[in-house]
Amino acid sequence: MAIAALLRAEQGGFANLDVPARLGRTQLSDRDRAWVTGAVYGTLRRQRYLDDLIAPHSKRALGELEPAVRAALRLGAYQLVEGVAAHAAVGETVGAAPERARTYVNGVLRSLDRHGRPWPEPSGLGQRLSYPDWIVDELVDGFGESDGRAALEAMNEPGAVTLRVNPLRADRAAVLRELELRGASTTSGTLIPDAIVVVGTGDLERLRSVREGRVTPQDQASQAVAIALDPQPGERVLDVASAPGGKTSAIAERMGDDGVVVAADLHASRLRLVREASGRLQLMSIHALVAAGTALPCADATFDRVLLDAPCSGLGVLRRRPEARWRIEPRQVTQLAALQISLLAHAATKVRPGGRLVYSVCTLTRAETLEVDEWATQELADFTAVEVFAAPWRPHGRGALLLPHDAGTDGMFVLVLQRRADIV
Repeated sequence: MAIAALLRAEQGGFANLDVPARLGRTQLSDRDRAWVTGAVYGTLRRQRYLDDLIAPHSKRALGELEPAVRAALRLGAYQLVEGVAAHAAVGETVGAAPERARTYVNGVLRSLDRHGRPWPEPSGLGQRLSYPDWIVDELVDGFGESDGRAALEAMNEPGAVTLRVNPLRADRAAVLRELELRGASTTSGTLIPDAIVVVGTGDLERLRSVREGRVTPQDQASQAVAIALDPQPGERVLDVASAPGGKTSAIAERMGDDGVVVAADLHASRLRLVREASGRLQLMSIHALVAAGTALPCADATFDRVLLDAPCSGLGVLRRRPEARWRIEPRQVTQLAALQISLLAHAATKVRPGGRLVYSVCTLTRAETLEVDEWATQELADFTAVEVFAAPWRPHGRGALLLPHDAGTDGMFVLVLQRRADIV
């Protein structure tokens, strides 16, 4: 199953969606489910480092190998590096590799095991921490050697499992008791005190409180975005790029499900996720709208709050989307920044006088944070920035930035803008 998931990731799949779906179709124990998840995520995170280890022991370049063979070699190497006994790491991996290539996989992994310990220390930071060089340069140049490296290291660790309690359906204390009865350990969030950070839940899809809509898995940094928007009961709120719906549902919950939340998205298939979330949480105020964020069929100046959680390069969530580091390219960052500006310009027209506009991205690049803010400073003259976050958030232009190691969360940039009330 791990090899199949790695193969799907190389073909364009997303591990955070594919792995839970695969596990949901099996009867594996919680222990085996955790192993599959850890092995897949760990192998994807350390792919560059593993490839460098494997290369001297393979007679063929990894890029020339059949993808399933390449996935097996990486998975076997990951287990060896993690200290799994060679007889298990090699034997089990060989048994799961394509039959015609098992002799080859066995030879490469046995050679790696004989000659690899102690494992060589790569000279470059990108090789050592297993990132493309341009991402290393972006973070180190942007935040300095210490913070840049700390952010990279933090995103090589598994992300914390964090739950948001639905106050309309559950009492937080009751949720805590339910989790403890299941054998999970819980702590309060460091960034969002009401958030529940949990260890030992097993597969979240099998958690009754999730299935029945009492809680929603959501990182604390994402929860903070809805808090920054500060929606009030009875208001009209527009979520410009709403799918998969985590922030949309958080907004509706904070409003007490009283008001209107228009959840727009370009893709009808992704809006299905928003509808499923609102149904699970029994939220009636959410109304899905298939529409491009640059051509919303909504009257201007009619929404009290508008959220643009924009499509971005995702450099702040690489711990949860490990394959993304190998897909995003610098040129795409430039293209995404241009799209973000177009979306923000259109979103601003929908905010009523005195209303609030929030721009958020789960990334850390200058182009998608500071440069978008610089554009807004020049072009959105009717809006002024509002400071809503304190430490551990750090000032970043007129907005606020959270690096992954600041509070053990995803990386996030948030810019809060208030429209002048005297605009006609």
